[in-house]
Amino acid sequence: MRTLLLVDDHAAVRSGLRLLLEASGLRVLGEAADGATGASMATILAPDVVLMDVRMPGTDGIEGTRRIVERGGPPVLILTTFDLEENVEAAIRAGAAGYILKTAEAPRILEAIDEVVAGRGFVDPAVVPALFRRAAKASHAPAVGQVTWPPSELTPRELDVLRLLAGGLSNRALARKLGLAETTIKSHVSGVLAKLGLESRVQAALWFTEHAPREA
Repeated sequence: MRTLLLVDDHAAVRSGLRLLLEASGLRVLGEAADGATGASMATILAPDVVLMDVRMPGTDGIEGTRRIVERGGPPVLILTTFDLEENVEAAIRAGAAGYILKTAEAPRILEAIDEVVAGRGFVDPAVVPALFRRAAKASHAPAVGQVTWPPSELTPRELDVLRLLAGGLSNRALARKLGLAETTIKSHVSGVLAKLGLESRVQAALWFTEHAPREA
């Protein structure tokens, strides 16, 4: 049975999530109302995944995520109502393993949990526009280093996988889209991350939106 920690400052939200998760066969080990408490509880309880809101009084979810990651804790899935590009980017840079909106249907939230626990990460397709908005702004900023496109390290198939990762597709959806076995997709995803020096598929999505030309 997979275990979770809920970190959200709204008690009603935590209660609703607990009901959903436990009805789906998951176990909630604890709840916290701010990022600092959540980070401490993650160390003590060692859940399989932490569901973390972004905006909370005191220590927010970004800082809470950073503390959990720095301590080598469980993966963090951001679950929030905010899809602003600065929130998405900050969460990814803090080390979040996934990002999903609270408006997502229950099956998608459960899918996100499965993907994050399995180490594959998850990007809600609903926040992909925020990544592209952030990339559009970055394209007008002074360049700090040029990235050759397409990246020479990647094979054509790995480049296809990277493009689809940026669209928020899961491994299963990638496999269907490309007509490949899911195990082959996992291998390609691992290759993309290793060659680009990235740690998760959410970082890959951000990397793509920052470096790929819009027609890519």
